[in-house]
Amino acid sequence: MHNRVPDPRQCSAGDASRPTGKVYLVGAGPGDPELLTLKAARLIGSAKVVVYDHLVGDGVLELVNRNARLIYVGKEAGNHSLPQDQINDLLVELASTGLDVVRLKGGDPFMFGRGGEEMEELLEHGITCEVVPGITAACGISACTGMPLTHRDHARSVIFTTGHLKDGTVNLDWPALARPNQTVVIYMGLGALDIICRQLIAHKLPGDTPAAVVHAGTTARQVVLADRLDRLAESVKQAGLKSPALIMIGSIVSLHALLGTERQTEELALTA
Repeated sequence: MHNRVPDPRQCSAGDASRPTGKVYLVGAGPGDPELLTLKAARLIGSAKVVVYDHLVGDGVLELVNRNARLIYVGKEAGNHSLPQDQINDLLVELASTGLDVVRLKGGDPFMFGRGGEEMEELLEHGITCEVVPGITAACGISACTGMPLTHRDHARSVIFTTGHLKDGTVNLDWPALARPNQTVVIYMGLGALDIICRQLIAHKLPGDTPAAVVHAGTTARQVVLADRLDRLAESVKQAGLKSPALIMIGSIVSLHALLGTERQTEELALTA
């Protein structure tokens, strides 16, 4: 008889009296429903309750079990349908009634998706959860735009960061973000793009560094706007790009033009 090692993706408080309900923290990927994992597609196709975010693609929602109860808890800039603590309470409440719940999140639950906070809350209440990874926006957008996150000639490392912190500030580690020979990917930073660009330049990242903002990446609505770092904020403002958007900074952005795409692109002069 073999000793079975517990699945590291399974999170359980180990309480024999725990409710029978289980919560699946499921990554919905960057938007394109064909980028869902098979496991995610199976779970949402059979779910009875789905608690979903703003960034879950429409095509993904079309795959949800038609008889499922859909609960929207999306967060948009300045408009949160439910604060995070209330979302946590909702998941606990639903699971405590004996329901299995799919908590559907854009991208990956553990990449700026607050999946860790929800996992902690569930464990604290003795509720079993399972984390189902998804393709995060950075990986999906990198692949479909031809901007590799790493490249031996351009970037030996990559940094993922969020454009706003829990307290609403934009006080990031600017010296670390401004280091050469790396790719910087900024989630949820569009509202602070002018500050981000100014601070990076102030911390010695050259103003002619290639940079891009990608709106609605991997979907039919995708728009890529590429320009120099010192002009990016103004270019985005003039183009009227809105969230959801991902910011990518580094010389890898210059490779974007090599990959043909049918999606809309505004490729501005990166060296002029």
